[in-house]
Amino acid sequence: MLGLPGAGKGTQARAVSEEFDIPEISTGSMLRDAVKWQTALGVAAQPIMESGRLVPDSLVCGLVEERIGRTDCDRGFILDGFPRNLEQAAFLRRLLRAKGCGMALALLIRVDPGLLLKRLAGRQVCPLCGSIYNVYLNPPLRAGFCDRDGSALTQRPDDSEEAVCKRLKEFEAQTQPLIDYYRGVGVLREVDGSAEAAEVTREIFRILRQS
Repeated sequence: MLGLPGAGKGTQARAVSEEFDIPEISTGSMLRDAVKWQTALGVAAQPIMESGRLVPDSLVCGLVEERIGRTDCDRGFILDGFPRNLEQAAFLRRLLRAKGCGMALALLIRVDPGLLLKRLAGRQVCPLCGSIYNVYLNPPLRAGFCDRDGSALTQRPDDSEEAVCKRLKEFEAQTQPLIDYYRGVGVLREVDGSAEAAEVTREIFRILRQS
């Protein structure tokens, strides 16, 4: 699952996971959990993530290799946030070959960067129930507080406008060659991520059933 930060990869990956009964593997979620529990990986990754930079390949690849090796991935899996560059793509291809699998299907969710800046820089999260709001697109009824439980909303450090702009630029520089690579080998499929989420989901299901 490819796309700029905030394109909806996580939302669509969860929908695919439920529909096709295969696990969603989100490197972002795994890294945030590692930071939360202060594992060795989390301690190393925390200052990098908070500055808006991308976590080094060596840390991310090790995380992905361990996860793919679990038995629930034997029937297939969805990768959200990985690979991000050609080096990670080569690593993934070696992993798939070792598992006796073919080439991965790459699904790109395209969204205008201006819209993504609003989606990310305006995003607020309830620390208690996990509800997600957006001050521009989906504001809470009471500014700064969760509609469900009244908790004060928070913003992830990497969702500041400065950090978001840095993430978008790094994506363009590092991931565009990856998109070109998957397009060149004939396994890239694209969807319009600016449409309503349910419409995007239907289009993704159609693509996967035809592939």
